[in-house]
Amino acid sequence: MSAAKANDRLIYMALGGAGEIGMNCYVYGYGPKGKERLIVVDLGVTFPDMDGTPGVDLIFPDITWLKERRAQIEGIFITHAHEDHVGAVGLLWEQLGAPIYARKFTANIARRKLQEKGHPDNVVTVVEPYPAVIDCGPFKVSYVPISHSIPESAGLVIDSDAGRIVHTGDFKVDMTPVVGDPFNTELWQEIAKDGVKALVCDSTNIFSPHAGRSEMSIGPAITELMKNATGMVAATTFASNIARLKTLADAAVAAGRTVCLLGRSMNRMVEAAKETGLLTDFPATVGPEDAVNVPRNQLMLLVTGSQGERRAASAQLSQGSYLGLKLKEGDTFLFSSKTIPGNEKGVIRIMNQLSELGVDIVDDDGGKYHVSGHANRPDLETMHQIIKPQFLIPMHGEHRHLREHVKVAGQFGLPGIVAVNGMMIDLSGNQPTVAEYVETGRTYLDGSVQIGAMDGVVRDRIRMALNGLAVVTIIIDENDEPLGDPWVELSGLTETGRSDSALAEVMEADLAQFIGRADAKTIRDDVKLEKELKNIARRSAQGEIGKKPEVLVVISRLG
Repeated sequence: MSAAKANDRLIYMALGGAGEIGMNCYVYGYGPKGKERLIVVDLGVTFPDMDGTPGVDLIFPDITWLKERRAQIEGIFITHAHEDHVGAVGLLWEQLGAPIYARKFTANIARRKLQEKGHPDNVVTVVEPYPAVIDCGPFKVSYVPISHSIPESAGLVIDSDAGRIVHTGDFKVDMTPVVGDPFNTELWQEIAKDGVKALVCDSTNIFSPHAGRSEMSIGPAITELMKNATGMVAATTFASNIARLKTLADAAVAAGRTVCLLGRSMNRMVEAAKETGLLTDFPATVGPEDAVNVPRNQLMLLVTGSQGERRAASAQLSQGSYLGLKLKEGDTFLFSSKTIPGNEKGVIRIMNQLSELGVDIVDDDGGKYHVSGHANRPDLETMHQIIKPQFLIPMHGEHRHLREHVKVAGQFGLPGIVAVNGMMIDLSGNQPTVAEYVETGRTYLDGSVQIGAMDGVVRDRIRMALNGLAVVTIIIDENDEPLGDPWVELSGLTETGRSDSALAEVMEADLAQFIGRADAKTIRDDVKLEKELKNIARRSAQGEIGKKPEVLVVISRLG
């Protein structure tokens, strides 16, 4: 690379994934201020919950800043196939229009997502790992194999005239990952030997003080569990954790059990891994229609729903049956996964429902049946020592994770900066500086429509859920005279109040009293009339039931 020009700058910014876990989207740029050529790293989603985002299907970054600079985008680089990194490709690619780069397995998943949304899948280019280089405007980018809980994960080496950046992606230090690439210390040392300006690094497990364990280490314990179980065994983990699926399936076979995959995403991931040559020796499986004929003590169900998802196979089994298969007393259900913070209620609900069926529940038992896909603190420190960057930028973590990561690095003399979503960092000099702040936020997929988090749709939905809804209807004739009294329809509200009368009737009486004394000017003014009817309806309900519902006023004028 040639020397950097004086008026060019190298920038980094997160639009998602910095200050939260999930919804990853990072931007790098190089060139004159405001005219930088850009590359995007990852287009991920996060998932809604009934408390804050009821009815929403998916949440992904607000990419308004990128859309406004669409012509400056050179390429989109997907580091691996987890939903929080690739899940928004089908939803957002059309707005960006740039070519997509990924390793073979990730490309397979990305293409499926584009196809689902009717987009061409030939925009995805399969890349070879380091030392292969993708020339992308002012950048040269290489995919460096790294171990994680999904196959063919990669860190990125991003070179420009202003220096080398290492973007780790999600990773762990695992020399025996069962499926996928082992962590290659020598390879990373080679990448670092000529100097690295910035290490942009995973922060998820910064609070875990013990060195991470290998995926291979849990196989014996899972096999023993399968052998000792007397009835049917069901096991759940992340469908994308191909190595864990293989560990579980191999353990089942070693225990003399037949394997049945249940759940669309589980089948899709195994299919993709086979198509791309990653799973050449996955045990033979049977479909649910054949599994019903296998003796219970010789069957293992590998099911979706480790995070308590309501429609997943584990939830269906906990409610009675799924595709003809039932769990009963004496069976065992293994959660070979860690519950993501925020999903505890859903997981506990399923555990209790399984318990009511008499099923024995086994969780990860302090790591006996699960290992994390992210580097713990000692492994992060190892990466710092291998790369020896000028400075650290933590990513992929809540604010507390980012801040702690900077503190830990600082104890070893490595300076860092906490850069949350929307904070543009200038990497051009020897120390990172905040260049500007960009407005960021969330976009919701609500059914088939993308809406902004600030559009008010979900806010109104939450208000209706909390307060109930009253619809007030009034008809006005061509002479601006009310045709009868207003009537009220209620939803999500108790039928009777303090007066032991029907709530709707009490509200209708109060509204009729107002209409009887309203002057002609008010009746002619829709805005004023709606405001008065809404206020009276809410006050009336407050007096009867102690709640002020959301009120929708419908004024129908004849003629």
